[in-house]
Amino acid sequence: MKLIRFGAVGQEKPGLQLENGKRIDVSAFGEDYNENFFGDSGVNRLREWLKDHLDSCPEVSDQIRLGSPLVRPSKLICVGLNYAKHAAESGMDTPKEPVLFFKATSAIVGPFDDVVIPKNSVKTDWEVELAVVIGKKASYVSKEDALDHVAGYVLHNDYSEREYQIERGGQWVKGKSCDTFAPLGPFIATSDQIKDPNNLQLWLKLNGELMQNSNTEDFVFDVQTLVSYISEFMTLLPGDVISTGTPAGVGMGLSPQRYLKAGDVVELGIEGLGVSKQTAKAYQQS
Repeated sequence: MKLIRFGAVGQEKPGLQLENGKRIDVSAFGEDYNENFFGDSGVNRLREWLKDHLDSCPEVSDQIRLGSPLVRPSKLICVGLNYAKHAAESGMDTPKEPVLFFKATSAIVGPFDDVVIPKNSVKTDWEVELAVVIGKKASYVSKEDALDHVAGYVLHNDYSEREYQIERGGQWVKGKSCDTFAPLGPFIATSDQIKDPNNLQLWLKLNGELMQNSNTEDFVFDVQTLVSYISEFMTLLPGDVISTGTPAGVGMGLSPQRYLKAGDVVELGIEGLGVSKQTAKAYQQS
């Protein structure tokens, strides 16, 4: 299944995108896509519910906004430098163990919402990434069992302010957590929809120009390794998101470097996970 959430900001309802592209409202199921849903076999229960209720689900217009396809999770964990060429363009060695950092979950927005360039920012950058949604509580999970704890996969643009990240104390979370810096979606593809998460094409365009074009087979650490590794250091809860890193082609790695300015349009996609698009807007005091 392809899980979506739709509606105005803060008023999103759960839905599905069907194989023919039609979107339907499944709020009559009575649950949103949150920790309880994923942790209580919600995907399987929703699939069973649809056998009797599919025809009665209202259609959702293509004109209605898509929000993040899951309710704000307890954690959004990111993996740095997980493609060798991106590590090289960043001037860093390929890591011997996964590099982990958190991204504030308040940064999460919908897949077509604007990205807001932070106040006084001059180094806002783009990063197409495959993100993993945890479906079952995971602690000290083996690599062999890791995928059993995955509910699905989702497209993520890990926006980053490089000055905040690198030049202001060397704390990555500061450059990753600005409002709007984590658009997710358009949908979560449940794990049965993705045959091999370690072999997916992913790409990103800036104003129509192809900037990133790679495949997850170039991971330094594959999805199984990451889920297992992270579960050694913290319990992964249902609905938690792991973003698996970005390939080469970010603005920081260009010569000369290139960063977002107001009016820029960023479009990105991953095989089997759809396409998202954000327009960069300048920060305005509310």
